[in-house]
Order: sequence, then C-alpha cells, then structure tokens
Amino acid sequence: MSYDKALRDHYLKGHEKYLRHISVDCIIFGFHDNELKVLLLQAKYAGLWGLPGGFIKKEEHMDEAAKRILKERTGLDEIYMQQFYVFSAPERSTRKANQQFLKTVGLKSNESWMFERFITVGYTALVDFSKVEPVADVFSTTCEWLNIHEIPEMLLDHRDILNKALEDLQLQLNYHPVGYNLLPEKFTMPEIQKLYETILDKKLDRRNFQRKIISTGILKRLNETKKGVAHKAPWYYKFDQRKYQKALKGGIGFEL
Repeated sequence: MSYDKALRDHYLKGHEKYLRHISVDCIIFGFHDNELKVLLLQAKYAGLWGLPGGFIKKEEHMDEAAKRILKERTGLDEIYMQQFYVFSAPERSTRKANQQFLKTVGLKSNESWMFERFITVGYTALVDFSKVEPVADVFSTTCEWLNIHEIPEMLLDHRDILNKALEDLQLQLNYHPVGYNLLPEKFTMPEIQKLYETILDKKLDRRNFQRKIISTGILKRLNETKKGVAHKAPWYYKFDQRKYQKALKGGIGFEL
C-alpha cells in the first residue's frame, strides 16, 4: 500500500478506529551537547514541522495512546511523561494548512473527519537523547532532534503547544528532578547546571546552584572524577533512586 493511499484511507475511514474530535500531542525533550532539543516531524506535504502526535483508539486509555505514540517515535518503552495542558481553540486546524495534502490525494475537506474541530491533549516526555532512535510516521518525511532555540515554522498551533510545554518544564525544575530523565546515569556538577541553565535560558551562579542542588539530597557523589579536563577534574554524581522517587511524589522544593 502506498503512503498516499494509506493517508487517504485514514482521512476517509480513520474515525472507524479512533475517537473523533480529540488527539494527543507529545513534546519530547532531550539534552545533548549542552543543548535542549525537541523531537519533531516534518510534514510530508505542507513541509512544515510538527509535534509527534496521534489519535486515541476507541478502546484505549488516553495515557496508553500517548505511550504508544512515544514508543513508535522513539523506540523506548519506559518514558517519563506527564499530561500538562488541553488545547481547545475552535480554529486549531485550518483547511489552508492542509490544501497541498488534499490536492495530492484528491480529497475535499468536507469529506474527512480530520477537518472537524479537534481538541488535543499535550504530554511532555523527558528522554535520554542517546537512547532514542527517531522514526517518522506515515504523515512525515523525517523525524529529527532540533535545538529548542532554532525551531522553524510549525504546523497549526504546534508552536504554541511547544511554548506551553517549555513553560511547564521550567516550572517542574522547582518540584521534580527532571535531570534524572535527561542526563546520563552519571554526570558532573557543571553538566547538571548547564542543563538547568539551558532549560531556563539564563546563567546561574555556580556556588549558589551547587549549594542548593546538593541540599535537596537527591544526588550521590561518586568516588570518580571526569578524565581529560584541562582544569581541576569535577566529581561525578548520580541520582539517589530512593530520594528521587520520594521527590516525584512530594517535590524537592528547589528554588533558583
């Protein structure tokens, strides 16, 4: 089956399998080379970039739909994810944005359930960049990591969704140890500080940051230093798993 026929069938008959009027969009964050990145898809016909998303099967829990979409795009099973907002503007999806697709597959907008009003539920996901194997979906030509500060034009209201997800991630820094999901198993103090600075998009005082992050009790210092650095070798740290789980429930009270 060609992609065009598969897409055409989805636009005409997808409502037989999926719920109408509601979708899920996943904002997948990763951290690599001191850059906060987001996993995006390039739409096959519009040429614009969009968030990994999809629809909810009729007998499927919404969270399970999000997990399925995350697995399909990243290849990972165990991903930290959190529902953060519902996007319900009446004109979220416009016919104009889909004109090239309609022309290609020979459809009119009034023939498809896909052009009815859609509400989407946003989920943020935090992943270890090195473990992800990006896979495009049937609607897209490629699936790639992009720097959060170098995002090209996006589909529909996906830029607004991404901005809201970034705001939510910044708020989460005060309550949850998000570095556990974005950093490798062991890391240095400069590396976790750079993660926080990148998410917040601002410089932090080194001594003040170190004092506060250590005071949360969620880190363990290892008896190992980073090799091959020009100056004093920094110690490696890792997250204390027991205290991390506790912090997920009650927060860490970490204010910058």
